[in-house]
Amino acid sequence: MSQFTPANQDLARALDDVLGTKVASITEHRGQLTAEIPAEYWLDVAWQLRDEPQLNFQQLIDLCGVDFLGYGDEEWETAEATGSGFSRGVDALGPGRFSWEDRPEASEIQNRFAVVVHLLSLKHNRRLRLRCFAPDDELPFLSSLVEVWSSVNWYEREAFDLFGIVFEGHPDLRRILTDYGFMGHPFRKDFPLIGNVTVRYDQDKRRVVYEPVEIEPRVLVPRVIRRDSRYVDEKIDSGEAR
Repeated sequence: MSQFTPANQDLARALDDVLGTKVASITEHRGQLTAEIPAEYWLDVAWQLRDEPQLNFQQLIDLCGVDFLGYGDEEWETAEATGSGFSRGVDALGPGRFSWEDRPEASEIQNRFAVVVHLLSLKHNRRLRLRCFAPDDELPFLSSLVEVWSSVNWYEREAFDLFGIVFEGHPDLRRILTDYGFMGHPFRKDFPLIGNVTVRYDQDKRRVVYEPVEIEPRVLVPRVIRRDSRYVDEKIDSGEAR
């Protein structure tokens, strides 16, 4: 346990004692402990994390989905960029800028979809991050945690809606942010952001019409605040103003 900070050593030891081989790995990054749980133990581990006195994680703070397709790809120049101007430019070929027919495939990724959970133990004043990879990339699914922590209900619906991750045993697994007739899952990295058609209501035809998208793909450049003479009052800048 020497690889962990003193604040996390007791928690890492408790996880090892209680869960044993049900934990694939335990890592620490910037003071945050992460336990990776195999899919077959996902629900069992959740019950133990909540009910075992050594752990006692009564509260689930958050659950979200993760898509590792294109993980590490970056459209911004970061390694060889200068520190000034817009020379950190972009290649305009970032995630989502493709047609549906040309969308990327995940054939070279072993584990594409994951679910991440953040837990809080009020009794022990501890936080824990869990990660679990879905065993099937074509139809990602995991057991629902609603029976363990009721607060996860809407979070699992959100992950299902945006990532297409199915939670077995969820009492009401339906979309929560997009429309019921929406096709696809917006946060998947194989979902085209530029779209193919636009939908609007035509007052003359009195019905919804579908038209080609007219928006040109573009990359948003972060606003950088610099000292610029156009925006500086000379008197204020020189200290003459009172």
